[in-house]
Amino acid sequence: MKSNAEVMTRARETGVAIPAFNIAYIPMVGPIVRAVVDTDSTAFIEVARPEWVKFDAKSPAAVIDEFRKHEDPAHVMIHLDHVPVVDEDHLRVDYLPIIKDSIEKGYGSVTIDGSRLALDENIEVTRLVAELAHEAGVACEAELGAVIGHEAGPAPPYEELYESGLGFTDVDEARRFVSETGCDWLAVAFGNIHGAVSGTSKDKKKQEARLNLEHLERLSEATGIPLVLHGGSSVKREYVLAAMKMGIAKVNVGTEIRQAYEQPIRESGSVVKAQESLYERTAWLIREYFDVAGLRSRISGEEKAT
Repeated sequence: MKSNAEVMTRARETGVAIPAFNIAYIPMVGPIVRAVVDTDSTAFIEVARPEWVKFDAKSPAAVIDEFRKHEDPAHVMIHLDHVPVVDEDHLRVDYLPIIKDSIEKGYGSVTIDGSRLALDENIEVTRLVAELAHEAGVACEAELGAVIGHEAGPAPPYEELYESGLGFTDVDEARRFVSETGCDWLAVAFGNIHGAVSGTSKDKKKQEARLNLEHLERLSEATGIPLVLHGGSSVKREYVLAAMKMGIAKVNVGTEIRQAYEQPIRESGSVVKAQESLYERTAWLIREYFDVAGLRSRISGEEKAT
């Protein structure tokens, strides 16, 4: 398997996106890897700070230890998702030790999330992490714009957010950000929203989202690097498929697979049933939603894109 950075570059070049499955509970790792292998696809296994703080992913170390039990380098890669500088509860996070430790343990790429900072500070923090990652041969994902949803309390109505463009990544800021930070990939906001991680709303069906593809096209032209769609659950499929052709090379999926795992646990208490539910949902997402069954050969270069 190519490096995480090479896989992302290849995905952008071929107009596809790599699914990135977020781990909220350690027993989720095995079924997801099995689904990726059985569909001969390519995917990231990833964990974000909210998943070990708000759920039961334990830690980045626990996730990569479980990943090592199931890993198949031809099909799956390990990525450290959101490590925020300021978290969803508006508290400062000691982010650097988390990122350094994860790199040392073998994560092939890391995400520094300075999106709640002012632009200049986000640039400064991201440049620091990108340099650190590159020294270790690891890729750096960053975030610019406001992908809402993780914060506690009610969010503004979705249509109001979409129509106003509130939180959308600014095109000129994105151009400057990429130039001055050296980040490898950029997570952008253009209609996408995160699933809730707090309170009763975390168990509810996620708001269906749509994407402003014209805005994405401008961001892609301005940055020239692989872009990332955070909050991939519940985005209308036609928007995701179109976004793949406009520079989105990675799509994060958290809420949909987490809920597929949690529901059987609540109903029966059976981890085995939860894992089977998760496997089936992941395989469906790969085959039917993303249409990336058989992706491995395209990403590896064994087969030319059609």
